Amino acid sequence: MPAADPVARLAAELSEAVGAPLELERPSDPAHGDYATNVALRLAPVRRQAPRDLAEEIAAAALALPAVERAEIAGPGFVNLWLSDAWLADALGEVVERGRDFGAGEPKSRERIQVEMVSANPTGPITVASARNGAYGDSVARLLEFAGHQVEREYYYNDSGTQVEKFRASVEARRRRDEPPEDGYRGEYVDELAASDNDPVPRMLEQIERTLDRFRVHFDTWALQSRLEGRLDEFLPRLDTYEKDGAVWARSSKYGDEDDRVLIRSPEQGGGPTYRAADVVYLADKLERGFDRAIYVLGADHHGTRNWYAAVARMLGYDPEWIEVLLYQLVHLTSGGQQRKMSKRRGDVVFLDEFMDEVGVDAARWYLVNRGPDQTIEIDVDLAAERSQKNPVYYVQYAHARIAGILRNAVGEPSSTSVPSQPLEPEERELIKRLLEFPVVAAEATDRRGPQAIPVYAIRVADDFHRFYHEHRVLGSETEAFRLALVHAVQNVIARSLDLVGVEAPDRM
Repeated sequence: MPAADPVARLAAELSEAVGAPLELERPSDPAHGDYATNVALRLAPVRRQAPRDLAEEIAAAALALPAVERAEIAGPGFVNLWLSDAWLADALGEVVERGRDFGAGEPKSRERIQVEMVSANPTGPITVASARNGAYGDSVARLLEFAGHQVEREYYYNDSGTQVEKFRASVEARRRRDEPPEDGYRGEYVDELAASDNDPVPRMLEQIERTLDRFRVHFDTWALQSRLEGRLDEFLPRLDTYEKDGAVWARSSKYGDEDDRVLIRSPEQGGGPTYRAADVVYLADKLERGFDRAIYVLGADHHGTRNWYAAVARMLGYDPEWIEVLLYQLVHLTSGGQQRKMSKRRGDVVFLDEFMDEVGVDAARWYLVNRGPDQTIEIDVDLAAERSQKNPVYYVQYAHARIAGILRNAVGEPSSTSVPSQPLEPEERELIKRLLEFPVVAAEATDRRGPQAIPVYAIRVADDFHRFYHEHRVLGSETEAFRLALVHAVQNVIARSLDLVGVEAPDRM
């Protein structure tokens, strides 16, 4: 639960007065109150009372609280509440006091969590499709850290196997000035690697790491498939296996998977371990390292992997609830109304470095995380590159920079949240209430592994700020001290929101 959540505390106070748990929701129309509850409708059948009669009792209990200035019954039993300026000012004070930590969690049980992400084969530079994995996974990791957990990021790469050998063969063919194999890799990057006699895989990994650092995705550890495969003999005896057609199979269907899986190929197929075998060692390796939770971020084409990992955990004696598989859909880029084609092997792929060159790191991070992972993303590159308020990331950043400009011109620290001598303006009330939504927005985004809620919220904060700033002066106003504290709180919440999705909060634009 967030350490500071004035709205949650108010709901708890009212719950105690009513004698039943309730939630406070913010009506879409402020004419219906600052907050509302439908608890009367829920409790009426239990208490055998008419909803409106029960709503009258709840309204009376609410009015007894110092925070509530007015309470009204609406419809069949909704209770609408208007809060005092003093309560809103005190709540704003908490936002200011917590600074960029407002909304941060303090979990009852702090978990050590590993987020494994990207993990693209080192057969070419990171593509925009793989970059969505990184943007999504890193934003989930940032949310988990903000919620109070210890998070480690890991990249697992395949340094052996069919695709890597095809990649090496493709580079070697270009060194001989031959065409790569039909199912090999093509493109300028293959020709560039062929200019050197060195093994192209380590060089590709170095480039991948540089690209991801630029993309603000930083890894604590890197795992190699070849090293994990070497430990397979440790774990095979712990699995439920059988032989069929010369291959060794895991009886994973018995443990919740859709099918049984081949672990060791038949001699006719080379007799080597499959990537499923490496999965077994890798999962055990994660949990042996003391992680309470292992999160895998994978493309939607790995939808069957979720049940496979759970089956492996059961066979090895681990709780499958410790394993999470997060899936994400594809990315399409459009420019000038035309969709760009992407295929690493054909060489007509859009690489992440090129995308960042074109739109910038901030826009790349924003656009790759501002849709739910279950949705395909279509990015208009022309809009993403535009530095205008049509571009949502620029629009939010501009609000932060505008506030920074106000604070640079202010005298003294923006710390006074005393109740102004005159009533709060409607735009001030709405802006404070928007800020107070942040703890719930951040907590729900974390629980749902849905960082896309953060950009949506940041746009709403920017909307409310721009509306307030259009209507009211800050510097030189009769309530300058209060308004400086208000916009400073807005700046901190915007900065934290942007940071949670890997976007910078500039002071000047």
